[in-house]
Amino acid sequence: MDLRQISDRLETADVLTRYTRAIDTGEWDLLDTVFTPDATIDYTESGGIAGEYAAVKPWLAEVLPAFFLRRLHMLGQVESVVDGDTARVAAYFHNPMAMADGAGGEKVVELGGIYHHEMVRTAEGWRSRRLHEQITWRRGL
Repeated sequence: MDLRQISDRLETADVLTRYTRAIDTGEWDLLDTVFTPDATIDYTESGGIAGEYAAVKPWLAEVLPAFFLRRLHMLGQVESVVDGDTARVAAYFHNPMAMADGAGGEKVVELGGIYHHEMVRTAEGWRSRRLHEQITWRRGL
């Protein structure tokens, strides 16, 4: 593996980290450093929407805080297959989230699955132009 390959793997992993940090902290503008302006995002397997980034970003900012009091992603193994200026990146995730239990308390719900990104190298660095969230298990929903 040469330095370019190592750099590409580290940089695509950084995109994943920025994505999960943005979602977990509610720093929605950080998503602008994750996605290309024309990116498509598919959250339908978790009950969300699918669409272009311009529509999905405000939806995330409205819906996630309304349903989930706190969010916390953990990423597992990451596979980056780089081909020139494009990459297919798959990352296992575990996402426990706190939500109101309807009785004045909280409960934790969890999702697990794989984020499938199609990334492209841009002048600003690697960005995702497509995200499909594959849900493989859920608990508490």
